[in-house]
Amino acid sequence: MKPSLIATLVLAALPFTASAQDASATKNAASVTPATTTTATTTTTTTTPTATTTTTTAPVPAPAPAPAPFDANAQAPNAAPNAAQNGGWTGSGEFGFASSRGNSRTENANAKLGLSQENELWKNNIYLNGLRSKGETSVPDNDGNDVNRFSTTANRYDTGASVGYKFDPRSYIVTAARYEHDDFGANLWQGIVSVGYGYVALKNERAELSFEVGPGYKRYQPAKSTRPELNADGTPVVDPATGAEVSVPYTPNTEGEVVARSLINGKYRLTDNTALEDTLLMEAGSKNQYYQNDIGLSVSMTKKMALKLGYQIRYNSDTQPGTVSTDKLMTTNLVYNF
Repeated sequence: MKPSLIATLVLAALPFTASAQDASATKNAASVTPATTTTATTTTTTTTPTATTTTTTAPVPAPAPAPAPFDANAQAPNAAPNAAQNGGWTGSGEFGFASSRGNSRTENANAKLGLSQENELWKNNIYLNGLRSKGETSVPDNDGNDVNRFSTTANRYDTGASVGYKFDPRSYIVTAARYEHDDFGANLWQGIVSVGYGYVALKNERAELSFEVGPGYKRYQPAKSTRPELNADGTPVVDPATGAEVSVPYTPNTEGEVVARSLINGKYRLTDNTALEDTLLMEAGSKNQYYQNDIGLSVSMTKKMALKLGYQIRYNSDTQPGTVSTDKLMTTNLVYNF
């Protein structure tokens, strides 16, 4: 009787034991699954006098997050920095070249490089210009006959810099320096250092106009020339064969003086891709007055490339025999902005 009763109790307890095991398995699976994971569990329980079978499916992972939308205004990681990221520095380079062959031979090249900085405190500029030209010229040989030679007809370079400290967005104090060398000009070289006051009269998206004025000190070397050779008594030496006065090479002394320097710089944008620029420099002293005006019309082809037509006039009031006071230069250059 007792064995039959014990067997009956064991068989009756088997379903409850299997249910308890299933509940424990489900609880453990939920405790190890992350909060962002969806778990689907299917339990099938079969009760027989001898065994219970349980089947559990694997957790299903959550879907991956959608990618961020494309931002057309976002800057590329390797994008070139703009002027603000460079401390306000911008620059441009110009180059022009012309060559001819045939009945005449000529070569002309000119180049310009300029850097400028403008931010809340500083207004600075640096530039370097060069001009070189060669052509056929008629010169006398040892026998007095004229022969054509391919020789240099222009060789000039100039460089300068200015440093301006701003008092406010419009006014600033400026220190400037300039040096020029010209083998065929009125002066072989000239250099000036000045200090002055600058003022931005107009500045907007279309137009810009600024002025600078102040004192400076200038030194210059007048060009070499010739003068009559004199006898001991002061009379000119005469060539016995021709009866003409004999001339000898002459190098004038270096000159120095205090000058008044002024600079007017204007720019006007005619269209979105066309701009007109003009710069007038004046250095006036008691011995020599120097004026230089540069006007240019530039047409942009891309954001960095442009074509520029330029015209320059340079004037020196103090000249030597054989030289003229005014030099003119017209250029057509390819410009690269950076």
